[in-house]
Amino acid sequence: MKITPIGIWGGYPKANSATSSFLIEHEGFYCLIDCGSGVLSSLQNYLPLEKLDAVVISHYHADHIADIGSLQFSRLINFYLGKPAPALPIYGHVQDQDNFDKLTYKEQTVGVAISEDDIIQIGPFEVSFCQTTHPVYCLAMKFSAAGHSIVLTADTEWRDELVDFARGADLLISEANLYEEHVGKAPGHMGGSEAGKLASLSGAKQLVLTHLPLHGQIEEILEATRQSYDGPSEIAEVGKMYEVF
Repeated sequence: MKITPIGIWGGYPKANSATSSFLIEHEGFYCLIDCGSGVLSSLQNYLPLEKLDAVVISHYHADHIADIGSLQFSRLINFYLGKPAPALPIYGHVQDQDNFDKLTYKEQTVGVAISEDDIIQIGPFEVSFCQTTHPVYCLAMKFSAAGHSIVLTADTEWRDELVDFARGADLLISEANLYEEHVGKAPGHMGGSEAGKLASLSGAKQLVLTHLPLHGQIEEILEATRQSYDGPSEIAEVGKMYEVF
């Protein structure tokens, strides 16, 4: 499995960048994880849009779905240009029915329902989910293939259930939106120390931080991570391909 950060920011993107999103691939199958602001522009540096095979949405906050409409329109334009393609599946939960319904668009994309109880097959990946602690319903996700796994926490406060969910992950991609002085004071997000604690308790082999704040020095978040986790850890780097094998 290979996974490439497309964007790393939470809330909204910095100039010439994108909100937190990842492109995961295996055996020639490409799946986009979240599709927020700036993601569609960044994605095209690594993959032609028409080669995308699936999209998985963790939740319906704007920084995770803002570019869905643009993605849908890109496929409609290709249809008008005489290059039709099968409807692109976009996986999302149905706890917000209005937003789920918008995942289906003019036979170009089709919404597929997911929940925390599901274990499903998306291309070559076995994908399972875990509800997180966030102001809206949100799903962490685990992609498994060939005996290896990549876990993405999505947006969440500390949640004990994530420890077992991430158990033994080859790569844990954790949100780390808070500086230590804000841990426990801002709902729905974790700090670096909590991301490190999750990696340590779950036995994850590597930790990558994402959904980062737009202010301050984010290296401080990485340093906080290393106080609670002694494995390899780093801030997600857009365009860097992380391989699990």
